[in-house]
Amino acid sequence: MTNEHIVAAFDRDLETIQARIMKMGGLVEQAILDAADSLAARDEELARKVRRRDSAIDDLEEQINDDAARVIALRAPTATDLRLVLSVMKIAGNLERIGDYAKNMAKRTSVLVEMAPIEGANVSLKRMARDVQLMLKDALDAYVQRDAELAMDVIRRDRDIDQLYNALFREFITFMMEDPRKITPCMHLHFIAKNTERMGDHVTSIAEQVVYLVTGEFPDEDRQKADRTSTDASITEGD
Repeated sequence: MTNEHIVAAFDRDLETIQARIMKMGGLVEQAILDAADSLAARDEELARKVRRRDSAIDDLEEQINDDAARVIALRAPTATDLRLVLSVMKIAGNLERIGDYAKNMAKRTSVLVEMAPIEGANVSLKRMARDVQLMLKDALDAYVQRDAELAMDVIRRDRDIDQLYNALFREFITFMMEDPRKITPCMHLHFIAKNTERMGDHVTSIAEQVVYLVTGEFPDEDRQKADRTSTDASITEGD
């Protein structure tokens, strides 16, 4: 095989992988929106659809990882090309985790529909999820366009998600203190809020991969978390 044929085959492999990434990203964006809508509308059927569709996201991650491993083994990419393949694998991993958090939101929605609603909570959570979805859309656009500035903007916006989470956390604590009957639904809502905040972290990781892909270096800005409520990772759930 001539060098030109090798390059052409490599380019086709990369196009296949990147097409899968964009498809996966679209499914994850829809999962975020549908999970939030199911919570706001107390729509148990939509919540079940989110949970069922998560397997398609998992399958795409597996396909991307298999394709990337084959490219590395057969094409022996170097420098920029290797950086691209490795970044794609990490982006796929982040997308899979975001999908898991959306699935978890849908699981809790199915429980919350049996309980009295907490005033204002569903609207706030839907707004937070929508903001994360828009961040993800921009992160994926930045990946396609190789736009490091757009990726940096996504990274900065993660602080807004943290602040929304902090505000919701304080609201839930107040509700629980004022009325013990609200403790159980507020705990479920808190897990949803925390998982949505974690979605934002994974979107930020995707944006950081884009910056690395474009510049060869990770962002050097100090991304200090604005979430001060807990450092216990055990309160986040993805499955």
